[in-house]
Amino acid sequence: MEEKKYFAHETAVIDPGCTIGEGCRIWHFSHIMTGAVLGPDCNIGQNVVISPGVVLGRNVKVQNNVSVYTGVVCGDDVFLGPSCVFTNVLNPRSAVNRRGEYLSTKVGEGATIGANATVVCGHDIGEWAFVGAGAVVVGDIPPYALVVGNPSRQIGWMSRAGYRLEFGADGVAVCPGTGDRYLLKDGKVIYEGK
Repeated sequence: MEEKKYFAHETAVIDPGCTIGEGCRIWHFSHIMTGAVLGPDCNIGQNVVISPGVVLGRNVKVQNNVSVYTGVVCGDDVFLGPSCVFTNVLNPRSAVNRRGEYLSTKVGEGATIGANATVVCGHDIGEWAFVGAGAVVVGDIPPYALVVGNPSRQIGWMSRAGYRLEFGADGVAVCPGTGDRYLLKDGKVIYEGK
């Protein structure tokens, strides 16, 4: 019998046919379903559902009480805050089977989705974007954008380290936490490093 290279709490349910990367930690009462793929070093909190076909990249943090439904793909270093929810059908009805109508949602590398946020399916969240707590995402979110509210609206930009960026007249911002430079050009943020 092959040795597991991940930790799963005794109350976790791990269905056959899923892929779990080395160093993953799966906590109390969570369910990883057949066909789910977890990259290395993911942390799956308590009472989480990872549905068939979901793909999580390396070092994805899924906090307690999160439902990640079929159609969701998360890049590396994504943070899914407590009780955030994804959907996969735009017009669900109990009496109508819409399993063949699932829409995809892509969450880019380094993005954060805050506690109790809802992501309506069929929309992409850009790299390093930041969805505030309780926001309802109803459209695509550009890389580095900070969005809040219901429906969500962009109110600014965030650095890779999670600090608010303030761009000067020259279009340059410096992350107050790391000193990294960013350029705002044609409505898009470009990471320039140190």
